[in-house]
Amino acid sequence: MAGFEAIYQVVTLIPEGRVTSYGAIAGYLGSKGGARLVGWAMNASHGQASIPAHRVVNRNGVLTGKNFFGGNRMQELLEAEGLVIKDDQILNFSAHFWDPSIELL
Repeated sequence: MAGFEAIYQVVTLIPEGRVTSYGAIAGYLGSKGGARLVGWAMNASHGQASIPAHRVVNRNGVLTGKNFFGGNRMQELLEAEGLVIKDDQILNFSAHFWDPSIELL
């Protein structure tokens, strides 16, 4: 599996108003079981404004990383990009899902 820098390179390509999952990034980078490493990379990225970590959620569209943003910041950032969140889950998740394995051919 690639290191944090490769993960960050993929995350910076996620368009505004779209989201992807930890597993989708891991799969794109050649490690289907590497979702946890992607999560660690997202946690370590806080404070780096160039990395839109708020656009990475779990495979069901749940804001599992929200505690690392403080308060409700992750939801606020996603809502500012036009997504609707209810009970920490993105509504109409499939319409906003960005799959790097398809988008980055």
